[in-house]
Amino acid sequence: MNEQTRPHLVGVNHIALEVGSIDEALEFYGRIFTFTLRGRGQHSAFIDMGDQFIALMEGRKQSTDDGRHFGLVVDDRSRVRELAEAAGATMLEGSRMDFLDPWGNRIQVVEYRDLQFTKTPAVLKFMGLDLEKSEEAKAELRKKGIEY
Repeated sequence: MNEQTRPHLVGVNHIALEVGSIDEALEFYGRIFTFTLRGRGQHSAFIDMGDQFIALMEGRKQSTDDGRHFGLVVDDRSRVRELAEAAGATMLEGSRMDFLDPWGNRIQVVEYRDLQFTKTPAVLKFMGLDLEKSEEAKAELRKKGIEY
């Protein structure tokens, strides 16, 4: 199979997290982050992130995540540690801002300004955000041929 016949990866639409209780998960994440609920079912809830979302699904069965994790991008992570600790998260050692939620999902929190990751101006406007990139992030984007 050649490159022209295989689909190109474009991005991540959503991430699904298994939790013990939808109500408890919404309360936990709501103590750390500002978000809008995209929708809710009896055993699920969908946290909106503009053109992406987190699907919370009731019924966690696996053990605590070790190396497996995902990165959440925030506009400002200066209070994340304090808020996560107050919400009952287990903060993990290391140079990154990683924590475990009450169900063992490992989350790494990174700041928008420091990453190659971008949102279109239309999505940022919809989200009510006006965000900039650091010079280092802009240089990484330019190196790939992406003008920011």
